[in-house]
Amino acid sequence: MTSGNPPVDPPVPPVPQPGDGPGAPGDLAGLAGIGGLGGGDLSSLLQQAQQMQQRLLEAQEELARTEVTGTAGGGLVRATVTGGGEVTGLQIDPSAIDPDDPEGLADLVLAAIRDASRAAGELQQQTMEPLAEGLGGGGPGGLGLPGF
Repeated sequence: MTSGNPPVDPPVPPVPQPGDGPGAPGDLAGLAGIGGLGGGDLSSLLQQAQQMQQRLLEAQEELARTEVTGTAGGGLVRATVTGGGEVTGLQIDPSAIDPDDPEGLADLVLAAIRDASRAAGELQQQTMEPLAEGLGGGGPGGLGLPGF
């Protein structure tokens, strides 16, 4: 026989809400220091990440505005490239143009572009290296992120 009462489900725990207090379910502060994040509170880590992202964007914009020049043939051919790698100019001295040797001119053009691209790569490294150092190792200003 049944007692006439329907079966009772076990109580459902409340859903944690922001501000339930430290250590409460859903409290993210306990995540700081987990996985080599370098300790400190999570909001500080996120603020540092946002600052680093802003610095990276500024560095990329600076690279896009900065131009470097490469040369070949003793300066007969000059190529201009942005720090971002975009070729923006090419100058060819008329004495480098030999109608009987178009391949020679093509080689000079490629060499000048490669020289400018090498210079752009060096500029990228000089600009971005300090920012990359700030990501790793936990040094001054570093986020202490593993793998950086």
